[in-house]
Amino acid sequence: MADLAGPGIGDYGEIQRILPTDYDPLLTPRETQRAIYAVKGYIEEHLCKELHLSMVQVPLIVEAESGINDFLDRDGSRTPIGFHISNDREQHPINAQVVQAATKWKRMALRQFGFAPGEGLLTDMRAVRKDYFLDHDHSAYVDQWDWEQAITAGDRNLEYWKGTVRKIWKVITGAQRHVQQLFPALKDPRYPDLPSEIEFMHAEQLLDLYPDLPRKQRETAVLQKHPALFVLGIGWPLQDGLPHELRAADYDDWSTEVTAADGRTVHGLNGDILVWNPVTRRRHELMSGGIRVDAEALRRQLTLSGQLAFLEYPYHRAIVSGSIPLSVGGGIGQSRTQMLLLRKAHLGEVSVSVWPKILKEIGAAKNIHVLE
Repeated sequence: MADLAGPGIGDYGEIQRILPTDYDPLLTPRETQRAIYAVKGYIEEHLCKELHLSMVQVPLIVEAESGINDFLDRDGSRTPIGFHISNDREQHPINAQVVQAATKWKRMALRQFGFAPGEGLLTDMRAVRKDYFLDHDHSAYVDQWDWEQAITAGDRNLEYWKGTVRKIWKVITGAQRHVQQLFPALKDPRYPDLPSEIEFMHAEQLLDLYPDLPRKQRETAVLQKHPALFVLGIGWPLQDGLPHELRAADYDDWSTEVTAADGRTVHGLNGDILVWNPVTRRRHELMSGGIRVDAEALRRQLTLSGQLAFLEYPYHRAIVSGSIPLSVGGGIGQSRTQMLLLRKAHLGEVSVSVWPKILKEIGAAKNIHVLE
């Protein structure tokens, strides 16, 4: 089941083998910092324009009892960092957690800020995920453009979601053109630009194409033919009895029936933006997201995952009662996007985090130097 959990390669010997041996950064460290903020400013401005979003503040810590933290999957393998705030000599203490993502908080925040359908919020989110295996594109420190948009019941369909993904893709490709205008060295013939259009493929179709490959190897294989792909329907068991990847039961809707491009009935109003990274020569995930669960989908997914007890949490009660908006949302990896657009081989070249000595040594031997 390890393949279903997703993050990390899981073996430093493999990282030694797969990291490029011919890497030469196209920008100096100082140029890289300027480029980072050029990309950041462009993406934030244009996401707000395309999706009618407003930038808002986002929490780094939440109360443990709120149930609003993100557990990322449903097998219990990735838990948040918790700590006790003694406050007033234990007279009014708080048990708190560092967020792993702002997924649930964002939906509650739509109500707090009074967003109407078609409007939403964008955050400059920071989080800590302590249970990741740390490799060249997985860090314990997480930075995301977490966004959420209020929708109507009539918007809860695959076409609305695909249209939203296309708008996001327009912003990402626009950011690439923008940063290359500012830093012409990034226009390198070794590294093809992103395609102007993103393609869509359901996880069932991916299984049909590569039935003998593990999940991540399926993605790697298909991206060499389709270098910008949105994989739909992540979370529901496929024809082989296993999901493409485990997903939490209480935010993305991965269980609603939809019609695939080939006409068959499949499941899921969610998925991932994946691209081929020409620097690392590997799959590269940029965003996960989808149409969020309504009351029916929430009950169905909590039942399937054996987590009906979650219905006692305020967030889950709010979905069942309809007191928070229906929504669509996702998390776009900031450092992941920067790494791709700035032609970097390691997340640590565009963000400051902690890395094991072995990974830093492997990188240094290949001319990959992380920020410290």
